[in-house]
Amino acid sequence: MRFGAPENERAAGIALGTRKTRPNTNVENARILIAEDEDIVRHVMESVLRKQGYETTSVSNAEQAIEVLQRSPVDLIITDLHLPGASGIELLKKARGIYSDTAVIVMTAFGTIQSAVEAMKAGAYDYLTKPVHPYELTALVSRVLSHRKLSEEVDLLRSCLEQKYGFESIIGSSACLMRTLDIAARVAAADVTVLLHGETGTGKELVAKAIHFRSPRRDRPFVTVNCGSIPRDLLESELFGHTKGSFTGAVVHKKGKAEVADGGTILLDEIGEMPLELQVRVLRLIQEREIEKIGATSPIKLDVRIIAATHRDLGAMVKAGSFREDLYYRLIVVPIELPPLRDRAEDIPELVEHFFVRCKIKHAREDLTLPHDVLHRLCNYPWPGNVRQLENAIERTVLLARGPEIGVRDLPDFLQYDDTPSEVLPSVLPEAGMNLSEMEKEVIVRALRKFGGNQSRAASFLQMSRRTLAYRLEKYSISPAEFIHIAKEPIS
Repeated sequence: MRFGAPENERAAGIALGTRKTRPNTNVENARILIAEDEDIVRHVMESVLRKQGYETTSVSNAEQAIEVLQRSPVDLIITDLHLPGASGIELLKKARGIYSDTAVIVMTAFGTIQSAVEAMKAGAYDYLTKPVHPYELTALVSRVLSHRKLSEEVDLLRSCLEQKYGFESIIGSSACLMRTLDIAARVAAADVTVLLHGETGTGKELVAKAIHFRSPRRDRPFVTVNCGSIPRDLLESELFGHTKGSFTGAVVHKKGKAEVADGGTILLDEIGEMPLELQVRVLRLIQEREIEKIGATSPIKLDVRIIAATHRDLGAMVKAGSFREDLYYRLIVVPIELPPLRDRAEDIPELVEHFFVRCKIKHAREDLTLPHDVLHRLCNYPWPGNVRQLENAIERTVLLARGPEIGVRDLPDFLQYDDTPSEVLPSVLPEAGMNLSEMEKEVIVRALRKFGGNQSRAASFLQMSRRTLAYRLEKYSISPAEFIHIAKEPIS
């Protein structure tokens, strides 16, 4: 049977039996509103759709349809274009004004396709021409609802990504962190180059992702290239790609990371490690929006946003001749400084709680507790490796904790001692006649005594590198062996 034909419901049942319709497997219990002024057409449509498992409501005019919508939302509206009173297009516009994501299918007579086109322009998903076969109806309804469900899943996925990588995912509320994130959030929507500067472990990649997912490019790729971890002779191919046969081992054409990121964002992490000969090619990408693969004879146009990150002082590198000045000024359109963890110590308790809960779940240790004295140690350590070091320390502690409560002995070695400067520094300054070198030697001796001759712990405590401490030991003729058995016992 075709809706609108002069046949009764019995005939409709016979027609349905001649061509089976598939059950709805895409959207369970979807709510459908039918607006049709012909009684038999409306009743048959309702019967067909209910047999497919849909929850249906039918009305004979637009005013009744609006009343239904004002009581509760629906997933789909099927409306005739020619209704008594307000038209189907007017119903469509009012319905979209109430629920903007409601899908609408319009029905129209064969000779008025132009009206259906107008309805599509007004926001209808699709249209059906009368008379309508039940299979055409159920097939289109299934397709519309499947598309709606897919759109909802995409929106949910996008929301999850934004929650995972957005600014809201960055833990902390200190003033210095808020200033940094405020700048990053304000620049996210502007399609400009950003330079992130901060010590290792301060979260440069996390901020770069947050900028990307807050930008209009959020639906396109976010690609990271670590310029310091890729061998120099492979970095050019990794970043810009190569053609088949361009060098030994190039057996296929390869897209570079810049091309993969086309339309999206590329993070050039540790850009201070990039060789000078490649810096000029990055400059060309920024200025001309094009690259040239190794072995290619013509450039490729790209639309990609560049975010660069480094822990090095690029300005000093420019003066030393190890970084291109023109590239440097192209990168610092918006420089963003990420504060080290020691400058936002008030964020440490929140970070500890976040990592502790996450690691307990990850390693199935939900009953593990963190006493106040251990939290105090975590909050008072300077964390030279910043947030990354803190996260790693907590995961190690959760994984290796001996009992249901974390004790000091479960912490990494560098946290098992009460590293308060007052134990090393008192009485050094007041001693008369001491010059600066003698004071420095005294501080080093006390640090070695505190840690039983362990140079790594002493260097970490003094916030200097192991190499610097070795130089000072040689300079002052200090033998760490003299202090090997003087260390404190760990507090338990």
